[in-house]
Amino acid sequence: MAKKTPIQLKMTTEIQDEFDRDVTVVEEKGHLMENGQTTILTFQETNENNEPIDSFITIQPESISVKRSGAVSMHQKFRTQQKTENMYRHQFGSLHMETYTDQIRYQPPTEETKGELYIQYTTSLNGQPPRAHQLIIEMEK
Repeated sequence: MAKKTPIQLKMTTEIQDEFDRDVTVVEEKGHLMENGQTTILTFQETNENNEPIDSFITIQPESISVKRSGAVSMHQKFRTQQKTENMYRHQFGSLHMETYTDQIRYQPPTEETKGELYIQYTTSLNGQPPRAHQLIIEMEK
């Protein structure tokens, strides 16, 4: 059975297109569970309308899975050098999302050092031109 460790995390999302750059930073308390080659990160954030969003991130050597539920709903998968698809649902409807993952790096946290999950990818929503994304999650036990 995996041990549930409380962590402090900082999630930075950067979205870049040819005209604009948008950076979002979320800092929350969460939990980290490690079991063999699988790490699970869970936390809850609130959106601008103060509605909860639960995040469940599964980190494995070959892929990352991000499940979000609550005010938004999605199950996004990241596999290096592969395209994946999912539906992103929120209060205004649903969007078809295509993701192409360029790079994934994961350094697990230790008692002495911060851990980091880094994902570089592009997404296209409902057939729009793709936009470049970087997701960085820093975690501290």
